[in-house]
Amino acid sequence: MTIDGALREATGRLLESPTPRLDAEVLLAHVCEHSRTWLYTWSDRALTADQFACFDALIERRSEGWPVAYLTGSREFWGLDLQTSPATLIPRPDTERLVEVALESASAVSGKLLDLGTGTGAVALALASERRDWQVTGVDLAPEAVTLAQSNARKLAISNVNFLLSDWFSALSGRRFDIIVANPPYIADDDPHLTRDDVRFEPRSALVAEAAGLSDLAWLARHAPSHLEPEGWLWLEHGYAQAGQVQDILVRCGFVSVVSRQDLAGHERITGGQWPG
Repeated sequence: MTIDGALREATGRLLESPTPRLDAEVLLAHVCEHSRTWLYTWSDRALTADQFACFDALIERRSEGWPVAYLTGSREFWGLDLQTSPATLIPRPDTERLVEVALESASAVSGKLLDLGTGTGAVALALASERRDWQVTGVDLAPEAVTLAQSNARKLAISNVNFLLSDWFSALSGRRFDIIVANPPYIADDDPHLTRDDVRFEPRSALVAEAAGLSDLAWLARHAPSHLEPEGWLWLEHGYAQAGQVQDILVRCGFVSVVSRQDLAGHERITGGQWPG
């Protein structure tokens, strides 16, 4: 079968996907080890039997709902090509807003920055790539995530970042940072989104929190001051309807200059505050 024929046939099998043609192109480009542009240039080229068999198997898994990022083992974030794994959340474009907000706070020439629950290392690596004179630390409770983040750092040759196994601040006794960022679990356990799309396949422990999704956000707000330098910033990603509650939590914990920032869709999804010291 030709590349064009394989793409047309696969697109027809992915009717449950919101982006069937794109999914098919990304998966076939992965199999052929070329770009999507290459597929268009050589659309009349015949696939080998092995290529078609591999592509067919990937399309079958995608039709079952498996995320493309898990099938290819990679996802782009902040222009960085990251390895992915079912052990971690898939880096999403909306989380790039957390990077932008943190960078606005990182105006000094140098400093120390902490990414809590780093997963693939996406946020930590994006920040380290933009602020080479800053020392960035990423921590995660899952050993598989720490190993993956370390691998991504080596692959991208980003040296001003370090990844540690830690249950939030447990391995960071006595250490303080100028900026702390986190994309913690913030979904309520009865949220219907947990049964839809890619989220179904992602680790539930990285998604769900008690107290209607607010428990981890509140815990971080209470404990972050012990690890912030005076006038340091804490920035938290949260659900689209949680900004007001997170603002209240930060104020009650003693933070000042509390503010929320909008995501790409115009929802307030990033909230932060400054620790007065």
